[in-house]
Amino acid sequence: MHPRIPRQSDREQSGLPPVRPDDDVRLSAELAAVVSGARRRALRDGDRHIDTAHLLHSLLDADAEAYAVLEAEPHLPRLLGYLVQRSIGYGLRWQGTVEDSGAVPLATAAEGFSPLAAGAMEHACVRAGHRADGPARGIDLLAAILADPESRAVEVLTRAGIDARAVVARIEDRLPGGLWGGPPRSSR
Repeated sequence: MHPRIPRQSDREQSGLPPVRPDDDVRLSAELAAVVSGARRRALRDGDRHIDTAHLLHSLLDADAEAYAVLEAEPHLPRLLGYLVQRSIGYGLRWQGTVEDSGAVPLATAAEGFSPLAAGAMEHACVRAGHRADGPARGIDLLAAILADPESRAVEVLTRAGIDARAVVARIEDRLPGGLWGGPPRSSR
């Protein structure tokens, strides 16, 4: 049985405040709230790390723009059901494991985040930087957590019958200049 509250990191034990990506100035206020919500979910579920499924669930709860991307999906109710069931069965096989596909170096993992979730947070900030229209938004994070086919967020979407690549394509169509800036996708 794992403790309900994650143990303190070396940084916290030394009296230094933890490094928390939700305090990152590169994040919009809405995205910082999403990260805080994901942190609460992880603690409530007894998980040691925020993973991409926590982030996906929090995005759908707290970010209207991210929700709008998935709103047209006929399988959205099934997706929400899987996310809600995470703490009572569906995600129990993930407890005690760290989400890592091997694609993201462990050195980039922020404290309290799985390596994939930490990489997605950084990727969202990079995407926003390329667009140069402000801090990272929820839609940037949604695209980033769906970029790795090994992520738990992609697994949940797939089980619900939703194609993650199609979702990312809709996100790219929504953002002015696409995900990486430059001319809008429709003008290519």
